[in-house]
Amino acid sequence: MYCGSAAGANPVYVELAEQLAAALVAKEIGLVYGGAQVGLMGAIANSVLALGGSVTGILPVGLFRTEVPHAGLTELIEVNSLHERKAKMAEISDGFIAMPGGLGTLEELFEILTWLQLGLHRKPVGLLNVSKFFDKLLEYLDHAVAEKFIRLQHREMIVVDTDINSMLQTFENYQAPSSQKWVDLADR
Repeated sequence: MYCGSAAGANPVYVELAEQLAAALVAKEIGLVYGGAQVGLMGAIANSVLALGGSVTGILPVGLFRTEVPHAGLTELIEVNSLHERKAKMAEISDGFIAMPGGLGTLEELFEILTWLQLGLHRKPVGLLNVSKFFDKLLEYLDHAVAEKFIRLQHREMIVVDTDINSMLQTFENYQAPSSQKWVDLADR
């Protein structure tokens, strides 16, 4: 799970976190996230725990002073760096969902998408596009496809939905794209 260490300006973001938590627990899917108790990260973790679900947090020791470690997690894994955090999340997660967030959320999202593009994993990656939060980002990606900086097959790797249950169903049926990154330039 990638999401903000802030709650955001619109209460719908916290509502989305709580709804996603309920859907994960109903499907017996554990949450793997950044390990903090603040913002949307804390909201989803608190909701999953309150509903009896499993939550694994991964937090770099001493890196984030404002992201106070969540004290009630099923498991807290401490790592030495942000890179280790992302690698561990990738290793133990079965899929990745991004909710509204800031630069860190985007950085994690694009790294895991790049890893999928390169064939380093074959797990689904999705954007929960509540209140059109990601519309401008999706517009940029479409522009990059039109300008031939991103191949259409790589743009289509991203599962985009506004409905949690629909996204989780897509994840269950997910087929990873070909990992062929480099193609003959004539194909471009």
